[in-house]
Amino acid sequence: MIAVLVVVVVSIAVGSRTIGPGEVLRVLFADDGSTDATIVHTLRVPRTAMGILVGAALGVAGAVMQALTRNPLADPGLLGVNAGAAAAVVVGIGAFGISSALGYLPFAFVGAALASVVVYVLGSAGRSGATPVRLALAGTAVTAALGAVVDALTVLDPATFDRYRFWAVGSLGGRGVEVFWAVLPTAVLGLVIALCLGRSLNALALGEDVGRALGAGVTRTRLLSGLVVTLLAGSATAAVGPILFVGLAVPHIARAITGPDNRWVLAYSAVLAPLLLLVADVIGRVVVRPGELSVGIVVAIAGAPVFIALVRRRRVAHL
Repeated sequence: MIAVLVVVVVSIAVGSRTIGPGEVLRVLFADDGSTDATIVHTLRVPRTAMGILVGAALGVAGAVMQALTRNPLADPGLLGVNAGAAAAVVVGIGAFGISSALGYLPFAFVGAALASVVVYVLGSAGRSGATPVRLALAGTAVTAALGAVVDALTVLDPATFDRYRFWAVGSLGGRGVEVFWAVLPTAVLGLVIALCLGRSLNALALGEDVGRALGAGVTRTRLLSGLVVTLLAGSATAAVGPILFVGLAVPHIARAITGPDNRWVLAYSAVLAPLLLLVADVIGRVVVRPGELSVGIVVAIAGAPVFIALVRRRRVAHL
C-alpha cells in the first residue's frame, strides 16, 4: 500500500509540467486557483483515480478468469469482453456518430456483456456444460468473429477508423471525471463479488467433484465468475479502451507472492495491478515528453519481456 501511495503522488506530480511532491500535497487540500491546482484537480487526480480503478478491475478480472478456467494464460479477453466492447464502439462511432469517451461507455459495456453471454451460451451447450475448455474455445471463436467485424467496419469507413483508433490504443488521458463516476458502480460491484468468491474458487480448483463435496456450487460459482469478469473488464475497457497484459501477468505475480490461495491472489491483484498501470502511465508521460505515449502501448512493450522473465526465472505457483 505504501508503494501505491508513492506512485499515486508521482502520478499526480509528473507530466508535461512537473509539480513538486510538496506542492502536490498542498494544492490537493487547498485549491487556491493557481495553475498547478487546476492541473492537479482537473487533469491528474481524475487520471490517477481512473488508473487505480481500471488497474484493480483488470487485475482481479484476470485472477478470476485464470481460477475459473484453470488456465494460467487466461485473461479477460478470453471471454470475448474486449472484442465485444470494440465491436460495439465501432458500431456506435459509425452508425451514431459517437465521438466522446463518455459516449463510448454504454456501447462498450453493452457489447462486452453481450459477448460474454454469447460465449457462455456457446460454451455451455451440450451435456458436458460450461467446462473451462469449452468456454475458452467459445471465447476464442467469438473474439475472432468480432475482430473480423471490427476490421471490416473500420476498413470500409476511414472516418470511423480515425475515431476508433484513439480509443483502441488504451489510454488514461482524456477521460474526464464523469467517465470515472460512470464506471465506478459496476467496477466496485464486480470487485466486491470477486473478493467474496475466493473460497469457492479454491474449492473449484480441486476439481468439480471435490468442489461439490466441499459445498461449492459449481454452476453458481461459474455464473458469478462470468458476471464478475464482465463487470470488471467491461467497465475498464469501456472507460479507457482495451489494455492487454495486466489481467494476464498480475495474477501470476500475486500468486508467486501469496501461493495458490485465491482469496489472497484476488486481494493482491487488486493492489498490484493499479501499481503496474500507474507506473506504466508515468513512464509514458516521460519518455516522449512533451508528448505522451499511451499506457496501453507502454504496458505492451514493457510487459511482455517481464512476463517471459517471470515464467522462465521464477517458480510460479500452479493453478
